[in-house]
Amino acid sequence: MTIPSPETIPPRAVVTGASTGIGAATVRLLRRQGWDVVATARRADRLEALAQETGCHWVAADLTVSDDVARLGEEVAAGGGLTALVNNAGGALGQDPVASGRIEDWQTMYERNVLAALRTTQTFLPLLEADGGGDVLFVTSTAAHGAYPGGAGYTGVKRAEREIALTMRQELIGRPVRILEFAPGLVETEEFSLNRFGGDAERAAAVYAGMHALSAEDVAEGIVWTLSRPRHVNIDLMIMRPLAQATNTAVARTQG
Repeated sequence: MTIPSPETIPPRAVVTGASTGIGAATVRLLRRQGWDVVATARRADRLEALAQETGCHWVAADLTVSDDVARLGEEVAAGGGLTALVNNAGGALGQDPVASGRIEDWQTMYERNVLAALRTTQTFLPLLEADGGGDVLFVTSTAAHGAYPGGAGYTGVKRAEREIALTMRQELIGRPVRILEFAPGLVETEEFSLNRFGGDAERAAAVYAGMHALSAEDVAEGIVWTLSRPRHVNIDLMIMRPLAQATNTAVARTQG
């Protein structure tokens, strides 16, 4: 029996929120670059289709449920070591003023963006270290870096997710784990704004009207570039916006 050398073992990543958008695009690009990938999300049918397309492995799991995350961790560990965790799962709900924001929307966003990332990070950090070190990458948002009217629920949870990264980088100093943050601005995907506005397609389309937003593939390229840096290089933070977006509130739009 020939035992493969470390150089022949492909890097391995877990990508959360992989059923659509940035997560699915990241899985596709990592696979094209030779990574072994475990894709996870709630929708098994979409994950299965992604696996047929890319050759990734998949585990359906709800990251707001601790037992699901524990099962995900067991299945990933049974398949070998781990090089990177891409905490991409999350999303926004509503765009209401603070005075009328729905408490249940804020609670759901906190579960999906903050506690989901906390659960997966706690689950996979020992596996990353046991394999000699690796990366924990948090896909936050420019929402984590500035307020905007109607956005306090989402900016609050993305800022809280960012604080996990900022704190871990100090807590893990001297250990072989990189803590990375990737913060995209306006990204046009099939579901993000549609989910935010409860399926209102017209309102979702208006978010990107008159401008050239980022695509999921743009963001995936940045994520994979960040993960591919030499081990002594830590990309603490990468902010990626479309050219037309200067801040969360300053966006140049054209008509027609």
